[in-house]
Amino acid sequence: MPARYHLRFQLPPRKDPAEAVAHATALARSCQEAGVDEVVLLLAAEEVFDGYLAGEAEDRWYETTATVSDILRDAGLDVSLNPWVTTGHADRGRKDAHGFLPMVSPTGRTASAQASFTCPGWREWLYAHYGRFAGLGFRVLWLEDDFRFHNHAPLDWGGGFETPVLDRLADLVGRPVTRDEVVRAITEPGPPHPWRALLQQVWRTVQTEIAERLSEVVEERSSGRSRLGLMSSLPDVHSVEGRDWPSLFQALAVQGRATHRPHFAPYSDSAPRSLSGQMWLLESQRSLRPVWVESEPEIENWPHTTWSKSDVQTWSEMTTAQLSGADALFLNVHPMQAGRPDRFPGTAQLLRRSRPALDWIAGRHTKEARTLGVGLPYRQDAAAHVRTRTGTLDELRTGPRGAADFLLRYGVPVTASKAPVQAVFGALAWAFDDDEIREMLTGGLLLDGVAADVLTRRGFGDLLGVQVAEVVDREDAQAADPFSFEQITHHPDPDIVGTLLSVNTQPALARLRPHPEAVVWTHILTPGEDAWGAGSCGYVNELGGRVAVLAATDPADLPRDDFGQRVVHAVIRFLEGPTPTLPLVSGGPHLIPHLSQQDGVTRLAMANGSFDPALPHVDVPTPPDAVSSIRLDPLKTPEPASVLHGEKGITAETELPHRAWLMLAW
Repeated sequence: MPARYHLRFQLPPRKDPAEAVAHATALARSCQEAGVDEVVLLLAAEEVFDGYLAGEAEDRWYETTATVSDILRDAGLDVSLNPWVTTGHADRGRKDAHGFLPMVSPTGRTASAQASFTCPGWREWLYAHYGRFAGLGFRVLWLEDDFRFHNHAPLDWGGGFETPVLDRLADLVGRPVTRDEVVRAITEPGPPHPWRALLQQVWRTVQTEIAERLSEVVEERSSGRSRLGLMSSLPDVHSVEGRDWPSLFQALAVQGRATHRPHFAPYSDSAPRSLSGQMWLLESQRSLRPVWVESEPEIENWPHTTWSKSDVQTWSEMTTAQLSGADALFLNVHPMQAGRPDRFPGTAQLLRRSRPALDWIAGRHTKEARTLGVGLPYRQDAAAHVRTRTGTLDELRTGPRGAADFLLRYGVPVTASKAPVQAVFGALAWAFDDDEIREMLTGGLLLDGVAADVLTRRGFGDLLGVQVAEVVDREDAQAADPFSFEQITHHPDPDIVGTLLSVNTQPALARLRPHPEAVVWTHILTPGEDAWGAGSCGYVNELGGRVAVLAATDPADLPRDDFGQRVVHAVIRFLEGPTPTLPLVSGGPHLIPHLSQQDGVTRLAMANGSFDPALPHVDVPTPPDAVSSIRLDPLKTPEPASVLHGEKGITAETELPHRAWLMLAW
């Protein structure tokens, strides 16, 4: 099945109907030339947003939208609708003219143009607004990512601390509560206060109530023709809000149908190594949503000009999304405030040049594929279990993204599925119950210094192979000896033993005391090269599990180099035990792998996340007899790639350019 383009575009309301017709006709022609399958009409967005639509303003948008939709459908295009606001993105100088109850932040700051989820007037407006436009029969009516409590500028953190919200919490608590005492309770250091889970329950219930009623309205007013779609933000922040992903999608489902628009990529130009985080965000959200929900990852471009993001980066993000098994690509590639699309022929050219690679991927990587690699376990309620140190809402955010960046950029594939080797970094170690932790400790488990400290405090220290004596903060004035170097002291290749790495920029390190039977790959040294403690340790515990502990508390921020990569690869091989299976990639900085299986075929895709060309090398424990190899260069047609097979694995014969992919299958 070929890749599908769903193109978002805004037509401003025009007093002259002929002008709207001209814009729609030009848009239809441009979409046909570019191979677009669907147009998602953006309603009253960004520069033309002047508050919640009602009265004559809504009438003008409705008339324009109806006219444009008919023209697009007559041109053979599907049409969806993306109203710009639910609660509201940000004030940006706008003022609410409807008297809606505003959002209130944890410190009591009040929004001027963003409504509370608990406001009855706003709810009725939302149902009426979506219901009216649902009558036009769109395929999907989207809820923007402002359907959330966090990130509502200029509020600090966000909203959800309005009086009606606190009243609901008071009903659960059994007495009146104040905003200040609630904020203190949900963020206080130590074991989580019961109010944290109760507030998250209130937030979750409030959203679910709205989703259920909205789905009923859309079903009724569209006569079953339309479904709801939800854009999401980052899973770790939604966890702070208490989001229950399956329940929310079930509430949004119209006749068992819903669509998801996961955020995964930056909105403007970024370094290519950011592909690691993008790949993980797609993988992690795939595991959170129900399998029946369709996925249309968003490739955003903001501010909406052709100077914000290069075509090469847009292509790179589209290929990454297609690897995730996306049902369609949700594209924002037009300078939307600039009017007619035929003024920007480069957009159609971008989409045409991208299609060969995307179609090639779509024919081989579907949502039925199973991803493989080091497992990065996660729970959607992780934020309910985190213990804070200083008492802030941001400390409740925790998830595997740091572990994903650390491993992927070193050429180690990862998966959100359960796997023989798993990794848990940071405060996420609080999220799993004792039985889950004990099960992890029977297999291969990689921990950073924070996670090892947490598990030690939870009583699992004897199974880790190290004692965590303390976690030493870089800025701790009481620390007598600052940490600086990490020296390789054990490795299968004796030539690199003695090599120095850097831990100089780590915010803190765990001072590890290894068990006598532990393998110690590295030691931490002071600036004067005196011993500070163990760095990276491995141990086979009494359960038969293999545990590796890193002293680093933020491994993703360690300076990267070839020698650090070789240590990490040795750690992964130790954790796999006597029968390793994972292909490990080297040959250049930030060669980012994606490993999957489908229909008996194993596929390894590698993106060059460096600006320099690279020669990828794949260490395969059991090299396959035959491997097919294809190269996808940015904005070019896929071509066969020549690779060399040797005792130590598979090596590309020609250099892989910036953001290109080498695709292997066996």
